[in-house]
Amino acid sequence: MKALLGDYPVTAALKRGDVRSESVHLEFADVRPPSAAFKRVVRSLEFDVAELAITTFLMAKAFGKPLRLLPAVVVGRLQHSFLVYNAERGPLAPRDLIGRRVGVRSYSVTTSMWIRGILAEDHGVDPDCVTWVTFEEAHAAEFRDPPNVERAAPGKDVLEMLLTGEIDAAVVGDGKPADARIRPLIPDAVAAARAWRKRTGAIQINHMVVVKDSVSRAAADEVSRLLSDSIRAAGSPEMNPYGIEANRRNLEVAIDYVHRQRLIPRRYAVEELFA
Repeated sequence: MKALLGDYPVTAALKRGDVRSESVHLEFADVRPPSAAFKRVVRSLEFDVAELAITTFLMAKAFGKPLRLLPAVVVGRLQHSFLVYNAERGPLAPRDLIGRRVGVRSYSVTTSMWIRGILAEDHGVDPDCVTWVTFEEAHAAEFRDPPNVERAAPGKDVLEMLLTGEIDAAVVGDGKPADARIRPLIPDAVAAARAWRKRTGAIQINHMVVVKDSVSRAAADEVSRLLSDSIRAAGSPEMNPYGIEANRRNLEVAIDYVHRQRLIPRRYAVEELFA
């Protein structure tokens, strides 16, 4: 089976072969980072088993792609610190983003989905009142950006635009750049993230694992077992829960945020994602 899976502590045992199967053989594609191949996952259905951003999966489901979820979180985190601004240009608060320009890799990228939800829910910032400046198209070819999204000119760089003032803030999915001028925009982002988690009872899922519908149930169950064993071998980290019930609340919150941002037409029941 052709597989796309990144190198993380929770996948290490599986990719090293410490966790193995007698009935399923996974051939891992050499793609780094795996997100570079997410378009191939949902557009050409190139992989039998693949890591995939949760927003991309939900959108792919809405567009009828023959993929189903496995209950393994390979990347989960709290996103508050990934919204940044240039402090050299003066103070900026979340409410100040109304009517401003925010750079994001793509409108539908999962980190920006979580940030928009946080801004709306915790700071009263309607995402429709922000101009989102993007650098890439969505993974799902069928998706069309909303009217308040514009594409940066070819060759533009999000950090450079932030430093020159062409944008007022940015969502940096790979973490805050090593530049003292670039700071988290949400005040006390770590404490805010903890408070969000306590209030919602959820973590913010980034990437889970999907299989094509053509993969048999027995094979999918075996891949699930491999993932479970690999996560357990890593010590079952808090941000990598395994199992439908362990992820029910996480998925419910993700589905709600994605639906409220009009990226999917309805709220799916958690069970539908695994059907």
